[in-house]
Amino acid sequence: MAEGVAEGAGMNARHTLAVAATGRGLSRAVAAASLFVMALATAEVALSAEPTGAGKSGAQNVGQLTYEKWCAPCHAPGPDHPGTQALDALYKGSKPGALIQRTDLSPPIVKQFVRKGVSVMPFFRKTEISDPELDALATFLSKQK
Repeated sequence: MAEGVAEGAGMNARHTLAVAATGRGLSRAVAAASLFVMALATAEVALSAEPTGAGKSGAQNVGQLTYEKWCAPCHAPGPDHPGTQALDALYKGSKPGALIQRTDLSPPIVKQFVRKGVSVMPFFRKTEISDPELDALATFLSKQK
């Protein structure tokens, strides 16, 4: 039976239906259909599962994920981040260069810099960071106090 399941899983849908229609491969067709349903159920569970960061609100988690994807490569703490280096040079120790360490960021200023860019930092389109993601990012960065 396990060999039938493996063979059924490897067949394409048209072949599975043709074999099932002839009556010769009914168990293969059932096995293939079962695997398909299990794959859909697994995907649905994975998509509906709460992301990592239990205890955080959904918006805060979206904000953190947006930060990690779009901002951290340039603005995370450490010498390998050009945005942090540029802000360290600009502020000369009066403020941290790493965005995650800032306590003076407000949602409107975060949104302004993201949508308009500044100096060598590019602007980000709504197709890159959607308005809801930007709202969550602005909230996330403004709550780093």
